[in-house]
Amino acid sequence: MFACVPTHKSAEPGSLAVRLDFADRDAMIADDPRTFYLKEHYVDYPCVLVRLQHIHRDALRDLLRMSWQYMTSRTPRRAR
Repeated sequence: MFACVPTHKSAEPGSLAVRLDFADRDAMIADDPRTFYLKEHYVDYPCVLVRLQHIHRDALRDLLRMSWQYMTSRTPRRAR
C-alpha cells in the first residue's frame, strides 16, 4: 500500500496519507506546509499527510508516482 485515507483521529478530514522517504517528506512539508503536513502519530512512519483541497491534480499524480517508486524499490521482505 502506498497511499490511503488516514484513520488516526489527528489527521484532518479530506487528507491522504502517502508513503515516501523521510527526507522527501521533510522537504515537502518545508516547501509547502499548506498542502503537506504531519501529526505526531505519523512522525515515525515514512509518510506525509496531504490536504487534498490544496494539491493540484498533476502534483498529486506525481506524488503518487513517487510513492509507488519508493515502495517498489525497497528490498523485498521475506516471510519467516
